[in-house]
Amino acid sequence: MALGTATSPYELRFDAGRICLDLLATTHPAERLDAVGPLCAWIAGAALVPPGTPLAHADASWLVGFRELRGHVGQLLRTSHPVDAGAYECALARVNETARTAPPAPRAVRGADGTLVRELAEPPGCAALLALVALDAVELLTDPVAWAAVRECEGDDCPLVYLDTSRGRRRRWCSSEVCGNRERVARHRRRAALARA
Repeated sequence: MALGTATSPYELRFDAGRICLDLLATTHPAERLDAVGPLCAWIAGAALVPPGTPLAHADASWLVGFRELRGHVGQLLRTSHPVDAGAYECALARVNETARTAPPAPRAVRGADGTLVRELAEPPGCAALLALVALDAVELLTDPVAWAAVRECEGDDCPLVYLDTSRGRRRRWCSSEVCGNRERVARHRRRAALARA
């Protein structure tokens, strides 16, 4: 399955421009992180671990941690859905605290073909993986240039947030192929209905 393409009920998208934004995308149009398997697929797809890293020790507590972090990041990044100041400060404190945990340390090792590949010195723990996502959110929140490029999708009923890196910063949808295509089809249908009337 190509990343970002719809082929299963657990479609995982990695096109938002940042890891923390890709985590937010796991809620739409339905919950994607509803079991450990999809969570492990998301961790691998988001490149939080080197390819082939076993995550057999992941369990339901990982789901709780990632969903909780996702909720806090969402409160901080969804600019059109403001939360009260207390909830915002609480979410900010939780993200900052999560980001303080040390991430897994990669090392370079020889692969089967002799090239150097990344490998983790030990199996990654949930706290370390959560820290990587939280750190990405902290970097996004504190980088004025990146923050200025954060957009919410203009698609009907699409809550996704993405980083607009397009020329001229005029991107309107989380995905031209998904929400953009829906908008073009709806526009075409409206024009066709007007022409018939």
